[in-house]
Amino acid sequence: MSHVKLRCVDTAAPLLGFFLLLAGPLHAGVPGSTAPINVDAQGLALRGYDPVAYFEDGKPTRGVEKLSASYDGARYVFASESHRKLFLQNPKKYIPEYGGFCAVGTSFGEKVDVDPETGKIVNGKLYLNNGAKAQAIFDHDTLNTIARANRNWPRVKDKAL
Repeated sequence: MSHVKLRCVDTAAPLLGFFLLLAGPLHAGVPGSTAPINVDAQGLALRGYDPVAYFEDGKPTRGVEKLSASYDGARYVFASESHRKLFLQNPKKYIPEYGGFCAVGTSFGEKVDVDPETGKIVNGKLYLNNGAKAQAIFDHDTLNTIARANRNWPRVKDKAL
């Protein structure tokens, strides 16, 4: 039974890529922006989720407005002061790959917004995806998806959202 399920995911990958190309941003991101970091109109990254929580708590967690820090043109919010301090010690450890844009979308050569609930740590790096279907593709072929996204990111990062 799982073999059939995997075949369905394999078949769905090109279709999801096509869907992602047409879907556009969900909520965050500024339409038409060519910024390499996924922020809203107020410069908030991760739609207000705490980047450190993915690593320290193992799950996506909303941050609190009063606990914030800026890094590389984006503002991040945190669930606790200890998370904020960890971030300030080493921001590069906690910021998501591909500027916080969808890993699967990037692997297809497109800049696509994300759902922060899809966050996953792989080899010490945070990857986000557009939603449950993109996350399923990411989970099914994680290393190849990351490899394709790494190759594509240099040309995707300056595309318009």
